[in-house]
Amino acid sequence: MINELDKRLLALLNTNARMSVSDLARGLDLSRSTVQNKILKLEQQGVIKGYSVEFGNSYLSSLISAHVSLKVTQKLTTKTNLDLKQIPAITQLHAISGEYDLIAIVEAQSLEQLSHILDDIGNLEGVERTTSSVILETKFKR
Repeated sequence: MINELDKRLLALLNTNARMSVSDLARGLDLSRSTVQNKILKLEQQGVIKGYSVEFGNSYLSSLISAHVSLKVTQKLTTKTNLDLKQIPAITQLHAISGEYDLIAIVEAQSLEQLSHILDDIGNLEGVERTTSSVILETKFKR
């Protein structure tokens, strides 16, 4: 169960996951050991799964992103999902309803690289068909 203090701690970590335990303790007006124990407890409970890097706008704006819709052979869905997970350029994979089974979000450093990635995806066993849409501009993101 997460209490209000845990929520405040999570909010601070969400703002800056690299914040030191000492800085977190000062921000919460708690002892360093208390904060360290709370973080450990939240990790053990699975509330905190890990820590990651948030890329800056200058780097993200240099990438070419695309939505790739995939039609997959039903009997090979699990294998195909595992194969797709091995492609680092795929940053997200969603199961969807409708004509296609999956949507992959792909990020590449050039159109040429994107083309090779799309070829790799299309050549995977179990992928029947793909349709790609390059993202021209992001109007907003929440």
